[in-house]
Amino acid sequence: MTGIQLGMLMFVLMLTLMALRVHIAVAMSTVGIIGYVILAGWAPLLAHLKTLPYGRFSNYDLSVIPLYLLMGAFAARGGLSKSLFDTARAFIGHWRGGLAMSAVGACAGFGAICGSSLATAATMGKVALPELQRHGYSPRLATGTLAAGGTLGILIPPSVPLVIYAMLAEQNIAKLYAAAIVPGLIAMVGYMLTIGLVTRLNPHAGPAGERTSWTQKKLAFIAVWPVASLFFFVIGGIYFGWFTPTEAAAVGALLAGLIAWLKGGLTRKTMLECLLSTAESTAMIFFILLGADLLNSFLALSQMPSQMVSWVQSMQISPYWIITVIIIVYLLLGCVMDSLSMLLLTVPILLPIILGLDIAGLDASSKAIWFGILALVVVEIGLIHPPVGMNIYIINSLAKDVPLLETVKGVLPFLLSDAIRVGLLIAFPVLSLGLVRLIT
Repeated sequence: MTGIQLGMLMFVLMLTLMALRVHIAVAMSTVGIIGYVILAGWAPLLAHLKTLPYGRFSNYDLSVIPLYLLMGAFAARGGLSKSLFDTARAFIGHWRGGLAMSAVGACAGFGAICGSSLATAATMGKVALPELQRHGYSPRLATGTLAAGGTLGILIPPSVPLVIYAMLAEQNIAKLYAAAIVPGLIAMVGYMLTIGLVTRLNPHAGPAGERTSWTQKKLAFIAVWPVASLFFFVIGGIYFGWFTPTEAAAVGALLAGLIAWLKGGLTRKTMLECLLSTAESTAMIFFILLGADLLNSFLALSQMPSQMVSWVQSMQISPYWIITVIIIVYLLLGCVMDSLSMLLLTVPILLPIILGLDIAGLDASSKAIWFGILALVVVEIGLIHPPVGMNIYIINSLAKDVPLLETVKGVLPFLLSDAIRVGLLIAFPVLSLGLVRLIT
């Protein structure tokens, strides 16, 4: 049995375990252990296990994950999400569909200090959904907007999945953050244009809100300065050379905690809740990382990635057809697993294939960065496309009176916007690489 055949067999076994509702980390670990034993035996596996967990978890760069999660937890307690929404509403809330556009803008802003799509969707849903309902927005547009806007949390820096990808692909985190900014802004603008188109076709879906005075606009702008300051110190500090990405995460967590405390949202009780939620999320991510390492150890032993690269290169077909197939694979995987699991499972297999293709004359590092952003965008789509769409379920759980089917219909126009964005990123790699080249 060849490495590709054994790898495919183990992959089917893993999907079967997941279909039986086995946790993704347990499924990956089980498949990795079975495959390793088949190829090398128990003794080499036990010898490998002596060093594998320490080698992974002693990585200094991993400390950025709990720090960014803690920063997001503090930001949610500090009421920063409401400040963002109120500011956006003050400037564009009087447009037709302006309140929904404000929610998208607030999601982008909160994503810049949170790094988690699910947290962004849940937090902004609690803030914006009651306002959208109060102003007569259709349930379909209101819930669809918030589900789609939540996906901006994992694309706009800082982003936990981008940190994981940087480790898997051995790329610079700061360069990946720079590469994600323009695609993130394109996503935000695309979602706003989608809302504008929907409300033009159906004006009753998103009525215009009240116009605010310039005094109210100024007050709203002043209220959002903590978010701008936090983003500047975290992201700006990295590119001005003040901090490393890990140090920036620590500074961001400290400032977010200070802001939450000054605003009265951080007490002894809520501080403990933030720490516990961060610990739980970090433990889950680290457990998945360990499972992915076991699976990747088996794949390396089977030589499946290198054999797949040779097989793809021998086919002599257009690189863009291969990229299309990879996108379809990601969309299918999005039906059964979350974004982080998808990246951990696929990057060790698919990245060598991408590096072996001739894509617009890019060098290996540029291809790795470009593919990371493309993969994250497609993974992001998995958060809102049926039948799983985790963001759909989160928003629908907040809007208990809205049928799930209505929320699914509400995200369909945003999926079209995402498809256009994916096409642009493939056709014009400069959209994700332009800022990287500018800062290096």
